[in-house]
Amino acid sequence: MAKKQTPGKHFDPQKNYRETMKAIGYVTRAEATPKDYERIGFKSGLEVHQQLKTKQKLFCRCPAGIYHDDNDYHAEIIRHMRPTLSEMGEYDGTALMEFKTRKEIVYRINNKTTCTYEIDDTPPFPINREALEIALEISLLCKLNIVGEVHITRKQYLDGSIPTGFQRTAILGVEGQIQLKNKKVGLIQLSIEEDACREISDVGHRRIYKTDRLGMPLIETVTHPQCLTPDELREAADYIRFLNRSTGKVRTGIGAARQDTNVSCEGGTRVEIKGVSHNKWLPMLSHNECFRQWALLHIRKLLLERVPLPEKWVMRHIEIDPYSQGIEHAVANRFADMGYKVVAIALPAFHSILSHFTQPGKCFTNELADRLKVIACIERPNITSNEDLEIPLSESDTTRLASLLKASPDDAIVLIWGPANDIPTAIETIEERCRMAFEGVPRETRRPLADGTTIFERVLPGADRMYPDTDSAPIPLDEAYIEKLRERLPIDIWHRFQQLAQMQIPEDAHPFLLRRNLVPVIEEIVGLGFPSRYVGSLLGHKLKRIEGKYPKHKDFNYSRIVELFRFIKENKLHHSIAKLMLPVVYQYPNMDFNSVLTSINFKRKTEEELLAPVDYLIEKFKEIKIAKKDKPENAINWVMGQLHKQALGNVDPAVLHSRIKQRIS
Repeated sequence: MAKKQTPGKHFDPQKNYRETMKAIGYVTRAEATPKDYERIGFKSGLEVHQQLKTKQKLFCRCPAGIYHDDNDYHAEIIRHMRPTLSEMGEYDGTALMEFKTRKEIVYRINNKTTCTYEIDDTPPFPINREALEIALEISLLCKLNIVGEVHITRKQYLDGSIPTGFQRTAILGVEGQIQLKNKKVGLIQLSIEEDACREISDVGHRRIYKTDRLGMPLIETVTHPQCLTPDELREAADYIRFLNRSTGKVRTGIGAARQDTNVSCEGGTRVEIKGVSHNKWLPMLSHNECFRQWALLHIRKLLLERVPLPEKWVMRHIEIDPYSQGIEHAVANRFADMGYKVVAIALPAFHSILSHFTQPGKCFTNELADRLKVIACIERPNITSNEDLEIPLSESDTTRLASLLKASPDDAIVLIWGPANDIPTAIETIEERCRMAFEGVPRETRRPLADGTTIFERVLPGADRMYPDTDSAPIPLDEAYIEKLRERLPIDIWHRFQQLAQMQIPEDAHPFLLRRNLVPVIEEIVGLGFPSRYVGSLLGHKLKRIEGKYPKHKDFNYSRIVELFRFIKENKLHHSIAKLMLPVVYQYPNMDFNSVLTSINFKRKTEEELLAPVDYLIEKFKEIKIAKKDKPENAINWVMGQLHKQALGNVDPAVLHSRIKQRIS
């Protein structure tokens, strides 16, 4: 229990942040062990969204995969969300939250990619059969039990990302599994659905979307919450991504695949981190989210020790004029000068809670600030307190405000500000979130940040958000049709891992090869008679570096690499030349291969011609050598280095090395 003190007495928020971090046993991601995750009861699962490579959208005939810039549009549509009673006479929590925001939702429409279906002015067309077939193939790869009949339903989308307020979706398979290195992870289901809009901006009460991606075919693969460490979570996400890409029928690039991860700790609740665009972010995000929940449970314990009857907890607030009250806080005064209302709040029993650690660099104050931004639509900075980690209230400001609020030593003193119309919602939001602190971990959706932390996005939708779509007829799936699809499935990803190991391809090359679906390319090149280890390393290491260094030419296709090796074979070149040719082919895929050889200054030489200067080079090395010990391998390596580039394509470098060694011996 926190030590009592007068509100004006100096309190060090940074020290409290560090002490509470230690109190919950937080460890960094780099230091964490499986025992740490077992201690806090880490549990996580995935919802992997993947766009399908089709010509048209899912329920209309607009083209798919055509994107336009933020300002490339022909019209705007403005909508406002409002809650309605369900058949059970209840309001959805997410709907109520969105209604509080008083958001104006703006959709920017380009005629090339959008039609009247997207705004619910036209009934849906029959489902895109190309998309359905791809989704069924992936369902079979996931070892799911395929449904006998596809029933299209509507799933409520209340954040405005879909103009109709609902998404058409259909479950295709249930209860499958994927094989990780040390365990199997169960799959709950795979669904086919239409993609949502892309957000352009969300400032104040105005949120802007563009609709080019809206309605594109998408699959959602949902796992059971069986990942017990962040590393298992990453492995499962990679496996599903590799599996999807192995078909060659899904889109790639930024935004084409996104993951939502559901995380909880022992005693916590399911919290969804939505829209993780990079698998490599998943371990840090899930690690920090689990410890955030662990910290919130510690806060709950502290509060219940101080307030045995939470239902009687009441906060106090007053509107103030910072100047007349003598408040010196520069940020509060700046917003008061802008005409914002400023409100002082006393939070009984919350002394030392606001600066309690929640995430690296964040404390409980951030839980309040995030909700003020999302629900009250007050942009940050929107709050400060006597426990602010960056610019806290001074001792004199705290003393003045404590006097105005009649605060006790255990109260936390808070200042918030915002436009007059937003202040009532802001006060309600602060009180609501503080009351939630007595219960532990709120069910919510959070947005990922690149530093591995998250921010509040919205209340988690209710369970009853799906209902039948009466505009779409059921689609029967004949068993013979499913068996026909099963016959043309690619190799299982688990077998691909085994295959790469048998080829002796370095393990660190596997993720890139599977992510780019390059194993079939390797198989084709190996079929021409080239060594698998060399080809796998060339693509998994060299090509990876090339892609990271040069922009990809629009005409480049991985099949061009197969053509490169076919040229090497037909011209009786040694395959080592591919290392020099590949960067040129990647940048200029339409260049003739003979021209590529000219561009790298390749000249044909026989083994005798290459070995001709060896004696001279040996004598030269004796003149310039600087090594203290006269080792034969030093001379061999130096001479090899002088001849290596000339040898590529002409002679096996290993053979050249052997010949030089014989000469020196």
